[in-house]
Amino acid sequence: MALHRLLFQQLLLLGFIILAARAASQPSSSCINSCGYLSSIPYPFGTSAGCYLDESFLITCDNTFGTPRPLLRRSNKTVLSISLDGELRVSTSVARDCYNKSNVLINNNDTYSWLNLSKFVISYTKNKFTAVGCDTLLVITGHSQGQNYTSACTSLCDHVDSVVNGSCSSIGCCQTSIPQGVTDFTMVVTSLNNHSAVHNFNPCGFGFVVEEKAYNFSSLDLQNLQNRETVPVVLDWAVGNETCQDAQGNQTSYACKAAYSECYNSTNGPGYRCNCSSGFQGNPYLLDGCQGTNLHLFDYMIFKLLLAVVKWA
Repeated sequence: MALHRLLFQQLLLLGFIILAARAASQPSSSCINSCGYLSSIPYPFGTSAGCYLDESFLITCDNTFGTPRPLLRRSNKTVLSISLDGELRVSTSVARDCYNKSNVLINNNDTYSWLNLSKFVISYTKNKFTAVGCDTLLVITGHSQGQNYTSACTSLCDHVDSVVNGSCSSIGCCQTSIPQGVTDFTMVVTSLNNHSAVHNFNPCGFGFVVEEKAYNFSSLDLQNLQNRETVPVVLDWAVGNETCQDAQGNQTSYACKAAYSECYNSTNGPGYRCNCSSGFQGNPYLLDGCQGTNLHLFDYMIFKLLLAVVKWA
């Protein structure tokens, strides 16, 4: 009987040690995982040290203007949503050049630069470079997969009646694809004739990169985009700079922590992503993060073993 009791105590201690060790590598339960309207900030993202995988995934909760605003790292890019599917939505500025009735440029917001954010690549499948206006030329320069690139989009029209709502075929609105692997770019929007022939219905030209499904061109935009400061953009994010095969060689730093998780190489830039295996769901970057019918199989086995020892005792 004494031997059984001693064995029970040792197994109980072992069980607690194992469970504690598994929990130790997870973010603290005291981590704040929301900021303002962003109700969920899933790991590997976090708002403070010990709550994110590394500083690349820092979400700064800015309270400067009263209402908390989630910012990507320490930039001015407002985070709109975070998906564990490897996507992050942020808001970005609209570049514009506007003219008065004397055809004189009246603002200097005609250039917009996107600074390089490694691990966060502009999605080439979800976004478009977009120019809006009837006398507008948008020129984009940047870097894609280590190479320089230049692209342009021209949008022209003679009268507001000539534009077609929902169409960006270079009449009032022009869109062009984004190369794969874009990490930074500069947009310059300019006019061919200072909007002199179209000023009465289109005094400004606009240029921006935007989530394609979030923007539907309307003839009203020829005027109303003057009142819009930002548009949403989808970024692809990944962990590290290694392939899955290389990352799995170091289990300490390997980010796919859940028992039922799988690794996928990034298709847009370096690094890899983690997904829960088929039949499981949740956060693959956390221990026990992928939940399913076999989620706590290991813990359950320990529990059953402890019950058996109790019966012996």
